[in-house]
Amino acid sequence: MASQFNADQVGSFLRPTAVKEARAKFKAGEITHESLIAVEDAAVLDALEHQKQSGVDIYSDGEFRRSGFQWDLIEAVDGYIDTTLPVVERMWQGGSGEEQPERQGTTQAVGSRLKQTRRLTDTQTAFLKKNSPGPFKMTVPSANQFPTLGFQPGLTDQFYKDRSELLWDIAAIIKAEIAALASEGVPYIQVDAPRYAYYVDPKWRAHLVDLGEDPNKLLAEAVRADVFCFDAAAGSGATTALHVCRGNNQSMWYAQGGYEPIAEQLFANIKVDRLLLEYDSERSGSFEPLRFVRSETVVVLGLVSTKEPGLEKQDDLLRRIDEASKYVPLERLALSPQCGFASTEAGNLLTEDEQWRKLELVAETARKVWG
Repeated sequence: MASQFNADQVGSFLRPTAVKEARAKFKAGEITHESLIAVEDAAVLDALEHQKQSGVDIYSDGEFRRSGFQWDLIEAVDGYIDTTLPVVERMWQGGSGEEQPERQGTTQAVGSRLKQTRRLTDTQTAFLKKNSPGPFKMTVPSANQFPTLGFQPGLTDQFYKDRSELLWDIAAIIKAEIAALASEGVPYIQVDAPRYAYYVDPKWRAHLVDLGEDPNKLLAEAVRADVFCFDAAAGSGATTALHVCRGNNQSMWYAQGGYEPIAEQLFANIKVDRLLLEYDSERSGSFEPLRFVRSETVVVLGLVSTKEPGLEKQDDLLRRIDEASKYVPLERLALSPQCGFASTEAGNLLTEDEQWRKLELVAETARKVWG
């Protein structure tokens, strides 16, 4: 199976200053929602032009209308509440190696049965359908992203007996969104699933045990949940993709370890057209786990870092692509950055110019390898 999108990307871009300022003013009640939308529209159009100039094969709106990659779900339902419960689920690490407590996500907990109030991405999709210069992708968060952070014992268990029940309630919402995107003719539907990193890092596997959970059972259920969601796009003609990383927040990460502990369970069972996998550092391990990838699936190698401003050497990228081809044929490989440039609104620690240069490098390298 040849890759249609040899020069891929994960989806999010650094928010322009104008967008950040407009969102802050809207939150403070200083501008109308219409004014905010106008600023976002202009920024998305500019980002689309930058992508066109870079030469990538697939377009994105940069997630400029989101405060973070997962917040569309939280904002589309009733049931999440602010809480001051002293729970820290993740520790972030940066270049210094110093751990920092999770700064986003732990103040939002499920405090009632969830009730969907609107679609997640309909307005984003409509704008891209009208304005994208070429095929575009729409990203949605994996249902697996939410139960560990959102389920607070003593609060959530008044409405959901356990994290599993909450997971499947959320999975139904994500599946419905994927079905809607497929029916609208969205060319490329991507699910972002950083939660699988918990199953490759011994530290986080131990954390799950401390919560009274069995990591192997959780992994199996996580795969089933994502398979359930992707079933909504089966036969639609849309390209489907799963993106797996180890955390991406202001150039920090929260997990490390190769894919081996999850490869057979995930890679062999997830029926998607593409797997976007983080491979920009030693934290990701070797290419050997790729031996488990289904023969129908393209592996998108995330070799270009969105965390570091320095531009990678093309010769190094070519060498690593060659190494990966020992496990997956070259015609079933593609190239991308390892993650988005701004999984959260704050963004990673590089400039917009450095961001676009990295995207150009992805496109130039892809053309050199695949033509």
